[in-house]
Amino acid sequence: MGRRLISEWLGTFSLLATVVGSGIMAERLAGGNVAIALLGNTIPTGAILVVLITIFGPISGAHFNPAVTLSFALRKEISVQVSCLYVAAQVIGGIVGVFAAHIMFDNPLFDPSTTMRTGLGQWVGEFVATFGLVGTIMACLKARPDAVPMAVGLYITAAYWFTSSTSFANPAVTIARGFSDTFAGINPANVAAFVAVQLMAAALATGFFNWFLAEEPST
Repeated sequence: MGRRLISEWLGTFSLLATVVGSGIMAERLAGGNVAIALLGNTIPTGAILVVLITIFGPISGAHFNPAVTLSFALRKEISVQVSCLYVAAQVIGGIVGVFAAHIMFDNPLFDPSTTMRTGLGQWVGEFVATFGLVGTIMACLKARPDAVPMAVGLYITAAYWFTSSTSFANPAVTIARGFSDTFAGINPANVAAFVAVQLMAAALATGFFNWFLAEEPST
């Protein structure tokens, strides 16, 4: 269990260090071009997800995401107690990852975001992003488990651009990004609504894909 929790902590730490660090770097180099900055934030995020899921998947399952952990708990593939420990490791790892990015780029260590991300369009974007992410994982685990790292990385890369919220799709990521007044930040006042939508989408996606991917009964 210790190795599994360290895996979840370190993986989420690395994910947030990448998301926030690449956001800072992209914004500084883009010269005010928001599209270029978003692209510079998107590619490292998708790439690091492939790496992290590949190396940590055999240890903890590489959730790095309370919404994914909720899905596995609803399917009774992980106990409630272990789920709670996973979520704690993910949230703490994510926050420390943000602090590490701030240190690397000489930003204030504790720097709550002022970026407002709220409204129906943003919430629908988070629902679509999280629903699709859980569906991608469940479908890949059934059809081709070895493809999960690449599929998740590519899905998030795409969802950065086709969702209005730029696809947080992860409560731990959302909470941690509240601590960063940078390109990737979200105002702490907007975090609760994002997390609620993400968890609801994960639960509904789990139920839907359990039905959708069920084996046909023999006749």
